[in-house]
Amino acid sequence: MSIAILYEHPETDELGIKATAQEMGVELIHIPFRLVSITVGNDAFRIRSKAKEYTWVLERVGAVLNRAQSKNRRLYASSIMEALGKPVINSSRVEYICFSKLRTLLEFRRAGVKIPKSVFVPCNSHEFLENMAKIHNEVSIADLLEMELDGTMVIKPDSGTHGRDVRLVKSREALIQLLEDTQPSIINPVGIFAQEFVDKWFYDLRIVVSKERGKPPSCHPLALARAGFKDFRTNTFLGNMVFGVKLPAAVMEAAERCGMAIGGDSAWILALDAMPRVEGSRPADDECIRSDLEKLEPYFDNIKKVKRNPAKMKDFQTWNKRLEEAFDLYKRTEPYERVRRAIEENLEKVKDRVMFHEANSCPEFWEQTRLMTGANLAEHMIKCALSVANSG
Repeated sequence: MSIAILYEHPETDELGIKATAQEMGVELIHIPFRLVSITVGNDAFRIRSKAKEYTWVLERVGAVLNRAQSKNRRLYASSIMEALGKPVINSSRVEYICFSKLRTLLEFRRAGVKIPKSVFVPCNSHEFLENMAKIHNEVSIADLLEMELDGTMVIKPDSGTHGRDVRLVKSREALIQLLEDTQPSIINPVGIFAQEFVDKWFYDLRIVVSKERGKPPSCHPLALARAGFKDFRTNTFLGNMVFGVKLPAAVMEAAERCGMAIGGDSAWILALDAMPRVEGSRPADDECIRSDLEKLEPYFDNIKKVKRNPAKMKDFQTWNKRLEEAFDLYKRTEPYERVRRAIEENLEKVKDRVMFHEANSCPEFWEQTRLMTGANLAEHMIKCALSVANSG
């Protein structure tokens, strides 16, 4: 049974999925989802670009891997494919929940998983009357947030990614100024979303959990720890380093509950973001960790240099080998091992205080997660797709 892969532009993740499918002996057929028209009528359905028709693809495939990078396009793609009777990894239900931090947290809460205290005010900071008079809601919104969150808080766009527009607020004056500057956008369509500031030391976690149809959920035993002191946001897009760390059984079980809360009983694959509340439980001195991170910078800079090489799209196999070699050098250093061990020791101490706060339905994986944790998400995606394709 063939499966399809749908995306806007191919990146190394998509090239990795194609290479993995070839290794597994699975036919993988491409569906473009950007400069195409999708025609729907009572007696017709077509997908076509200016040069080629793709309607035939859906006649041959049993399931679709949805790798559109835009959250909006991904939600549209899943809805369209499902309306035509094609199972999608991930489903439109999963995409709808993961689109919003608030919806995700509501599902985590329903599953009994620890989450950071969060406040949503469904009101924009300023609005306009019919006569274009401007109503200012900043003070009232600040009052509502401060009634629930004490002191430092984090303001986030509800649908944002990569740490964009995530702001740390430490005073009422700064909060009101931030609210004055906030505008509704594609990543923050309505209202204001805020969370308590969690003391997570210098790292957070990206945890992979998946489920094939007819099987129980499975959490990968190693997580990607994103670490550094550059910013309170430990996202790697902000320059932080990565480590592969072993997860305590309790955290794995909580991750599986998160996955089931979002994906239900079918097939899905998710990357969950979690942060442990440290509260003083630190097995190493901050300065020792900073020193080791500084020693690792030349090795990680080499990794970033390989990742930026434009040749990766022309000669993927050669580039991939160089990336694996660069990561191997990085992981074999003594500073890497010391930092990794410090994270694991800390995680074991605070395993009952790990809070889940976001779920990613289309995670990037080939350039970091795969090489740091051994989790090739491409293999999981294809197995998930085959499990729903073969079920019919």
